[in-house]
Amino acid sequence: MNQENQNIEHKRIWKDEYLKWVSGFANAYGGKIYIGIDDDLSVVGVDKLHQQLEDIPNKIINNTGVVPEINHIEKDGKDVIEIIIEPSLMPISCRGVYYYRSGATKQELRGNALHQFLLKKMGVNWEDLPCDCVTLDDIDDAAIDYFLDHAIDAGRMDSESRKYSKADVLENLGLIKDGIPANGAVLLFGKYPQRKFATSSFKIGRFGIDNADLLNQDEITGNLIQMTDKIMQVLSAKYLIRPIHYEGLQRKEPLEIPKEALREIIFNSIVHKLQSGTWNQMSIYDDHIHLWNEGELPDGYTVETLMSKHISKPRNPKIARAFYLAGFIEAWGRGYEKIMSEFDKVRLARPTFKEEQRGICVDIPREIFMSIRGGLKSTKDSHGANCANGANGAENGANLTARQAEIVSIIKRNPSISLNEIAAKLGVGTTTVDREVKKLKGVIKRVGARNGGYWEIIES
Repeated sequence: MNQENQNIEHKRIWKDEYLKWVSGFANAYGGKIYIGIDDDLSVVGVDKLHQQLEDIPNKIINNTGVVPEINHIEKDGKDVIEIIIEPSLMPISCRGVYYYRSGATKQELRGNALHQFLLKKMGVNWEDLPCDCVTLDDIDDAAIDYFLDHAIDAGRMDSESRKYSKADVLENLGLIKDGIPANGAVLLFGKYPQRKFATSSFKIGRFGIDNADLLNQDEITGNLIQMTDKIMQVLSAKYLIRPIHYEGLQRKEPLEIPKEALREIIFNSIVHKLQSGTWNQMSIYDDHIHLWNEGELPDGYTVETLMSKHISKPRNPKIARAFYLAGFIEAWGRGYEKIMSEFDKVRLARPTFKEEQRGICVDIPREIFMSIRGGLKSTKDSHGANCANGANGAENGANLTARQAEIVSIIKRNPSISLNEIAAKLGVGTTTVDREVKKLKGVIKRVGARNGGYWEIIES
């Protein structure tokens, strides 16, 4: 009789509310309840032993349907009742409510968590369920072709695969039954998946000084197999910067975050999301990027598990297999190692992962942006150039706001852009942009006429 843990509870006396613990144990990995032992492991014994040995199993059977093993044991010369609950293959409720033992706590299952639990107990995954009122006509030919092209290029499908029909592709992925595409098929390849699953889109928000200061936002829609490309395009065009440096005479403008690492992070966020849950959400701040997706880690896994070589246990195995075949992810649990390696190559601080609000989040530092924004004199940046290029605050005494830094970034990507176009990208009025541009004197300058001229970044 050890200290309380995932599989053991100690109770001073029996109370009918402990039927909830029975449900929780049966729905998880089984467990034992000891009656007559206090939380501090002091033995107090039980009264009316023989009556309780009869009453307790009857109450458990009548209220949960579980048939427990009840034992009388002696501890320190006192009577103790041991209740052994085996894990159940069927979902077990207590008076119509379902519970689950997680760690050393009992959780009441509701809403989406209950739905996922019931599917799991029945051996069914949400991605496998037939999607109502959907036919093969709702599957996008272009998405199928995109998938096949990448899978063949990655060497994970042969060139003969190009001859596959839509039905063949879905059949091979296990995502069609009796001619009806499954939920996973619609998410991966559907023409308009958000019509069926509104929260399958990907939200991006740019924030200023706090979470109430929303500067800009986008919602990326469409199928999952092509979604990461769209996300990367929007991030590159509107949210992240490309600082300029030179390798010899060759001009380089790499993304501030290692591109391959960022793609891997986004792939993982999409593949491992609880697909019946809420949106993937990326919040971009001056100093970091915060990406969250709903979905807890597999049982027995921690964030530390992810950081080392581990067995891959995808939440959506068939969606994950499609991403694997397309060459987007690996099947050996190496994704996090790859991410860290990409950051190490360019000498940037590694992202950090943690569990948050029944999901997984990653925080990615924006070292290069902060160096440019604040004009910090740093050591060599991730690409071997001085970080303080572009808007050189150190030389010009600039301490840019988030909006000003975005204006500089937009101009760097398109020197001929107009004030009206900048305003449209930021979602603000032209007057606001004009006011901010005046504050950027010494950082940018206009060459030529208001119409037909171009912008110049004053670089050191």
